[in-house]
Amino acid sequence: MQYIQLLLKRSWQTIVVAVLLGLISGLCNARLISLVNQAVSQPTQPQALMPFFVLVVMTLGIGVLSQFILISLSQDAIYQLRLTLSRNILLSPLPHLERLGDHRLLAALTDDVRVLSRTVTVFPNLCVDLATIGGCLAYLAWLSGPMFVLLVLISLVAVWSIQATIRKAQALFAIARDEEDHLFKHFQAITRGTKELKLNRRRRDDFLNHTLETSIRGLRQKNSHAMKIFALSDGLGQLSLFVTLGVVLFIAPHFISTPLPLLATYALTITYLTMPFQNLLHRLPDLLRGQVSLRKIDHMRLALAHEQEIDTANPRSTQPVCHLELKQVTYHYHPEGEEHGFTLGPINLSFQPGQITYLIGGNGSGKSTLAKLMTGLYMPQTGSISLCGTPINDQNREWYRQHISAIFSDFFLFDRCLGLDQVNLDQDVRRYLKQLHLDHKVQVRDGQLSTTRLSQGQRKRLALLTAYLEDRPIYIFDEWAADQEPAFRELFYTEILVKLKEQGKTVVVITHDDRYFYLADQLIKLDYGRVTNAQVPLALTR
Repeated sequence: MQYIQLLLKRSWQTIVVAVLLGLISGLCNARLISLVNQAVSQPTQPQALMPFFVLVVMTLGIGVLSQFILISLSQDAIYQLRLTLSRNILLSPLPHLERLGDHRLLAALTDDVRVLSRTVTVFPNLCVDLATIGGCLAYLAWLSGPMFVLLVLISLVAVWSIQATIRKAQALFAIARDEEDHLFKHFQAITRGTKELKLNRRRRDDFLNHTLETSIRGLRQKNSHAMKIFALSDGLGQLSLFVTLGVVLFIAPHFISTPLPLLATYALTITYLTMPFQNLLHRLPDLLRGQVSLRKIDHMRLALAHEQEIDTANPRSTQPVCHLELKQVTYHYHPEGEEHGFTLGPINLSFQPGQITYLIGGNGSGKSTLAKLMTGLYMPQTGSISLCGTPINDQNREWYRQHISAIFSDFFLFDRCLGLDQVNLDQDVRRYLKQLHLDHKVQVRDGQLSTTRLSQGQRKRLALLTAYLEDRPIYIFDEWAADQEPAFRELFYTEILVKLKEQGKTVVVITHDDRYFYLADQLIKLDYGRVTNAQVPLALTR
């Protein structure tokens, strides 16, 4: 099973020890049944009391020890799985993550790992139950070979019947898991589209009553159908035990010469097996859900690993002053749901230190795509990007990215200054907070910001604070000023960008603010993925 493979990856030696302990516990269980049978069929012997108590202590002690080992191993496997999946996501190319979608990634990181966590908690008990069943079956085989063969034949028929129902349930669980991907997408629509849904009742009702409810109803039907099948398999399991007991007591004695004490022993042992067998059946839903989730996680982990970027172990030190050059760069992508793709390029551009470049163009002209290429988040499909004359490839892409600070229009804001080791970090943050007019809103302590729940314009200023602290050679701003008040927008173009230029930084600004075009050293216009010449209006240069 994939569970065992998952655990074996952690430590096969520990698994072997835990399994051996479980087998010993099962054999102790079988020996306990033997002692009970002897006590029932023979006069009570006081000297048998000590072996009985020793076996009880051994059974409990070894069983608990086996569970402790498996619990530690299982939780360690989940711990490593979460870390590995998170690392693989961060090492995967951005276009691949965009194709997968946030909803699939979130479903894997949250729901799948949660289901698997619940599954591995039952795995230790499952091992003990299986060991107990195995030990009791070995004891029955030792008592009577012919009777045991009959028992095995009945069990095979029962297992075949139960397995047929379980396959159907597992298929339904797999379909339900795929439906959960869609459900996570709808949940994202609720959290991200709350304002739009509140402002339009018909839209809200349509979304709730059709889109969301249809997905939830489908998930309910699949899970309900699967659980009913498990209830049926549970009933078949109980029926098989009673049928086995009936055959042993009422039919087998007519064909197999069996002493009465042996029949009593068989009946008692089969009755004792009822509990571990029922436990096994009751855990099947969790086991199969976990199997589906593990396959989903493993598929995504392999899919992510298949396109992993190379994480440079010892990146070279960043160049303090760099010129960035794009030669014949092209990039094509085909957004989901669109009939025609989009091609950017060929692009031939050069960006110099101490230079401000404005990147302009209409919506959908390729400005943000070009910014992702310039930051190394996308790699050119043809052509090349070079920094200080060094061509950028998969081997040095991580090194290249460390030269760039970028604030995209869909930026994410961390509430802690991560990856910064300045001696006077808090002092620097307070100075920048004051420059950005945020000192009355945000405080800092040990690199932790007191809040990020601000207006969009203020949040962008906090993102700019982080870019300041990184102090990298190249700065890229994607529509940064779009949410700023007029006074601070003026400050951004006339002071902030100018200071970065004076520091020798390479500054690229995606903007529509034509009143500030005269401040640009280079003005580049994109139109349908192509660079066209842009002239600064004379009125703005006077």
